[in-house]
Amino acid sequence: MSQVPVEEKPTPERILRKERVGRVVSAKMDKTVVVLVERRVPHPRYKKIVTKRKRLYAHNEGNRAKEGDWVKVRETRPLSRLKRWEVVEILRKEEPRIEEVTP
Repeated sequence: MSQVPVEEKPTPERILRKERVGRVVSAKMDKTVVVLVERRVPHPRYKKIVTKRKRLYAHNEGNRAKEGDWVKVRETRPLSRLKRWEVVEILRKEEPRIEEVTP
């Protein structure tokens, strides 16, 4: 029998996933946070800089991120009806505010 050479297919490169930085505006759900991502873009017609806001539902394993924290999120496979992002790292923790009480 003669051996047929097997063609080696090049392995496809990994698809780069989108990453965004935003502030956690809600952490009331279990293992889920809502991250507000803002970006500044010029208006198509009037060229004025406007702020676009997007609320992303992100998977928060271990409930590490709390409300007010700045986090980096990465796109992932759909985890539920709304969740398509996951928290990669916490960039800055929100310091708890201490309010003075006057008697």
